[in-house]
Amino acid sequence: MAHLLHLYRRVASAFSSFQSAMLLLVRLYWGFQFAQTGWEKLHNLAKITGFFDSLNIPFPAFSALFVSTLEFVGGILLMLGLFSRPVALLLACNMFVAYWTADHEALSAISSNPRKFYAADPYTLLFASLMVLIFGAGFFTVDILVAKRLKAVEQ
Repeated sequence: MAHLLHLYRRVASAFSSFQSAMLLLVRLYWGFQFAQTGWEKLHNLAKITGFFDSLNIPFPAFSALFVSTLEFVGGILLMLGLFSRPVALLLACNMFVAYWTADHEALSAISSNPRKFYAADPYTLLFASLMVLIFGAGFFTVDILVAKRLKAVEQ
């Protein structure tokens, strides 16, 4: 029995390392996608403001600037693994709002026609944000480095 427990611990440890590596890849790829999208929006604020206005989003100019900055800065923070869960929460909320306002038909079809939901633009960004929110950012993060430094200073 002790041999089985030892084997189980080794396998669990290997999967834990694999999980951190996969979360790093998710953060790097989708964080870059968020940052790139935010950067493009920041350079086309008039167009984004007009789009938000057409969707009847309140305060379209402020909302366009806020969303653009959130996606750009949030994407960078996600790549770094800094404030990962709070950033992932904000980005997931942003994608839910995108579904609600720009892809409401796809959101409404989540149970009746899941393919429509999966095919909508916000889906992959929402999914990546929820992964980081639920599972954390993994081991390879700036958050871990900061925590280690703070622990060393406390001792």
